[in-house]
Amino acid sequence: MKKHEDKAIAIFEGSQIRRHWDADKELWYFSVVDIIAVLTESVDPFAYWRKLKERLFKEGGNETVTKCHALKMVAADGKMRLTDAADTETMLRLIQSIPSPNAEPFKLWLARVGYERLEETADPELAINRALKTYLRKGYSPEWVNQRLKSIEIRKALTDEWENRGMKEGIEFAILTDEITKAWSGLTTRQYKKLKDLKKENLRDNMTNIELVLNMLAETATTEISKKKEPKDLEENRTVAREGGGIAGNARRQIEGKTGKKAISDYNFRKDRERKKLRGN
Repeated sequence: MKKHEDKAIAIFEGSQIRRHWDADKELWYFSVVDIIAVLTESVDPFAYWRKLKERLFKEGGNETVTKCHALKMVAADGKMRLTDAADTETMLRLIQSIPSPNAEPFKLWLARVGYERLEETADPELAINRALKTYLRKGYSPEWVNQRLKSIEIRKALTDEWENRGMKEGIEFAILTDEITKAWSGLTTRQYKKLKDLKKENLRDNMTNIELVLNMLAETATTEISKKKEPKDLEENRTVAREGGGIAGNARRQIEGKTGKKAISDYNFRKDRERKKLRGN
């Protein structure tokens, strides 16, 4: 992590920030007043939030405010009470509007991230190099990282093919990905993430080498079949996705038959690292 990001995260260490996980949207929602209390050290974060909302409305930032949702969270008195909550994107936008020294590390980090994204738009190779360094810094092995970067290349080829077939990024990509995953692993994407106890974490970042290889086979096969059959609509693309995933599914069953071990695991990178630290590895 860069120093600004380190400092930004350190601000919240030991603080009680209430949050809520929306499993349907796969988003964390954070209590706005809790974040404000930490960043501003205000004696009345509720009053601070009211004034901030008024200022944002006057400045034309009403869209940011309306993206905050009233969710029931445990209050100081132990009762469930409605409180304004925001997802990560909205929360970062609000932090930018808070004139506090504690908010500066976040603002510097956001500026740095924005600058890096602009650089990557001009030179996509920079994104690959940054991804490599990030994975290694997190503790992934060089062998796994090489595999993961290859999987990114294969995924990009697949999504390019879907776009050529008129599929839309978002819901249609998600539907087709789910078909591939279910065909090769026997699990929907959501079931797979639940098995690994994941929320916002990337599923592929928590795959073992064998899982990554099988997923790459499934996506490569889907891409090649699509080029051959040229599916015209979502249903035809779903059929192709199942066929591509099915090829990797057959490979998975053969591997399991030869090794006597399940290819699909509950491996979770974060928890694995924590276990290794406890063992002193």
